[in-house]
Amino acid sequence: MSDAFLTRLREGPVIVADGGMGALISSAVPRLRSPEEANLRAPDAVVSLHVSFINAGAELIETNTFGANRRKLSGHFLDEELERINSAGVKLARDAREVTGRDIFIAGSIGPIGEQASSRVRRELFAEQATILEGRGADLFMVETFYDLEELADAVEAVRGVSSLPIVALLTFDERAETLAGVTAREAAARLAELDVAALGANHGAGLLAALAAIGEMGGDGKPLAALPNIGLASLAGGRVIYPHANPDYFAEFAAHARDLGARIIGGCCGTTPAEIAAIRAAVAEERRPSAPLVFGERELVVSLGADERETELARALREREWVVSAQLDPPLGANVSGLIEVTQALKDSGLVGFVDLNDNAGARAGMSAVIASAAIQRACGIEAIPHLTTRDSTIMGLESALFGAHAEGVRNVLAVTGDPPEVGDYPGSRGVYEIDAIGLTELMARLNRGEDYNGRPIDAPTAFYIGVAVNPSADDLELELDRFAQKVEAGAEFAMTQLVFDLEHLDRFLDRLGGRSPLPLLLGVCPLWSYRLALRFHNELPGIIVPQPLQDALRDAGADAADVGMAHAKRLLAEARDRVDGVYLVVPYRKPLRVLELLD
Repeated sequence: MSDAFLTRLREGPVIVADGGMGALISSAVPRLRSPEEANLRAPDAVVSLHVSFINAGAELIETNTFGANRRKLSGHFLDEELERINSAGVKLARDAREVTGRDIFIAGSIGPIGEQASSRVRRELFAEQATILEGRGADLFMVETFYDLEELADAVEAVRGVSSLPIVALLTFDERAETLAGVTAREAAARLAELDVAALGANHGAGLLAALAAIGEMGGDGKPLAALPNIGLASLAGGRVIYPHANPDYFAEFAAHARDLGARIIGGCCGTTPAEIAAIRAAVAEERRPSAPLVFGERELVVSLGADERETELARALREREWVVSAQLDPPLGANVSGLIEVTQALKDSGLVGFVDLNDNAGARAGMSAVIASAAIQRACGIEAIPHLTTRDSTIMGLESALFGAHAEGVRNVLAVTGDPPEVGDYPGSRGVYEIDAIGLTELMARLNRGEDYNGRPIDAPTAFYIGVAVNPSADDLELELDRFAQKVEAGAEFAMTQLVFDLEHLDRFLDRLGGRSPLPLLLGVCPLWSYRLALRFHNELPGIIVPQPLQDALRDAGADAADVGMAHAKRLLAEARDRVDGVYLVVPYRKPLRVLELLD
């Protein structure tokens, strides 16, 4: 059958492929750990779906093995079933072929690993799966839905290392005909043309038009093309993945355009049912001509002008070597922002505080968003805010969304932090998101400032964030802290704020390792300790904070006068730090916030 497949690719007619196997089987069979588990738990359902696609006109069906590599299966505790799942996947496709009595091609479906792995490990995993699929009777391989071009190249070369069967190599593209990593379809085609593949093209992705845009860019090097798109963008409803209800004629029109662009294999991916495949089959059989020309309009990059690119007041003050004073506030543990605004206005009116910085769910206790609170403060008080933004609570998409909103509201100074684990706060048993850490968030903001998102794709306009990062001169592992600080600087950081410091020897040791001065403008964290009990809590319960023993002893011995001792110590820190750093941020006492102004008299 493999020779017959190659002949069809060369001589025609177009081969109609099947649709979204994994999505449909997951909907039909409840409580699957993965769609591939249905090969063992619900084989009749798998055969039935194959038969439905064949009866709709598919001449090529894919085995239900897309995610059946050992690494992905292990994530569902199915790795011991690797051989059975892949073997059954081919057998069930062959059973469907026998049931229908049609001469159809069976493609062994191989998808990406699903997580970071070295090239060697990836090749071993792909080769292992391919060996099983060929041994059970696959006619060709569909190496599909890859987001990373180099991982796809590893997959193709690994399969070719254990098999001589034809390979169809498919990448996933967005509406700009680019991968998530910013590789264009034209670049991908040039790379894949160097490999021993029978056909190349696009599947999955952002829908029909995205697939057409991609294969339009990929044509011209002589390799047959394949287009198997999603029905459109999915959504969630009641825990289920829902796809749009596209008119089958929309797929018929897609098939007409795809054929004109040189596609020799046309089918569908997630969300496509036998109804859409039947429409493709009819369009191919009738040699349907497109009813309208295919026109792609490029998204314009809007140039950021005027106020959008202005320097923040914080950036200006630090650039001009002014002494910067910020007061650190906690957003309210609720929806009422009036008290926060009242305190901020009083701090501003004192003339002693130039900025406020706001914690982001400090101690993993949920409060108002620091970004939202900062926008409210800036509107009401006319003072610049520096919201902390953690990577604990949001995906990369969520972080980008929050940053876009912040920028639109004029919040430009942002401190990138990783965030305390949620289990230390009010949410025992919960887990943080942490798709990236503070270094990754710094890089994200730097990319937005260059006019591109985290994956390198252009956004509507470059942002103008002033990017801050946290450093801890009192860290237990100073080597690690210095290394992470260097990575933050390289990622695009523009200023830094220290963890709270109670002994300048720690700061001096840190700066000495940096050559005597920080490579970025540095704000020192200072907190007046109002009691011996507070000192004990900071020293023993807050990671990365050291309260020196002499200060603890002095606070204990002072008794009722401990607040005066703490205030005097904080004043000495401020005076002695002026030649070491570029400014300070002062932690505002919870019950008497304006007492912090006494430090600045």
